[in-house]
Amino acid sequence: MSRSNPASDVEVRTVVHLVRHGEVHNPDRILYGRLANFHLSDLGRQMADRVADHLADHDITHIISSPLERARETAGPIAASHDLDIEIDERALEAENAFEGRAVAGGRGIFRDPKLWKLMVNPMRPSWGEPYVDLAARMQAAVGSARDLARGHEAVIVSHQAPIWMLRLAIEGRRFVHDPRKRECTLASLTSLTYRGDELESLAYSEPAAALLPLAHSGAGA
Repeated sequence: MSRSNPASDVEVRTVVHLVRHGEVHNPDRILYGRLANFHLSDLGRQMADRVADHLADHDITHIISSPLERARETAGPIAASHDLDIEIDERALEAENAFEGRAVAGGRGIFRDPKLWKLMVNPMRPSWGEPYVDLAARMQAAVGSARDLARGHEAVIVSHQAPIWMLRLAIEGRRFVHDPRKRECTLASLTSLTYRGDELESLAYSEPAAALLPLAHSGAGA
């Protein structure tokens, strides 16, 4: 039986690409969160194809996705181009949110309903959903598993904006409290983590579908 060489393992480079899903068909501008049956729009499918084209010549050995439809549909073209199956990881799931199912784009649905105000008392946690620290921790665990699976190669995790951004803030040692409008995590974007052994060597950000972004609809959950 062959044994791994600890010294050589330290030198091995592995890349984990975190992909945010493409645009979702959401004409009512609902904050869809973890709700089922929210699928990619036609534009979202084009975005997924752009990501697949961008990663076509990469040494990808594992495609991992959040269980939600929009993530799996974004992962589909990437998996197909590498002849791989999509692996589901619950840790890549969207953040839990008490405003799920409401039309809250721009905060309008929140401020018009006094019953919801109590959920806004602590934006640092946040009080309306999954704590940022927990969100970052489960994403760190998902990335660690993907890195181990793809050791010496590349892996893709298709997830959602909040989980990806919380992970990035944790990696960069930044405070979790932030303005969501300023997240560097557009639709169908890549946040690529390069590891040397188990140590993070670099973080890069790119937008393969940048040319399509001006066509996307804004709003909650976009």
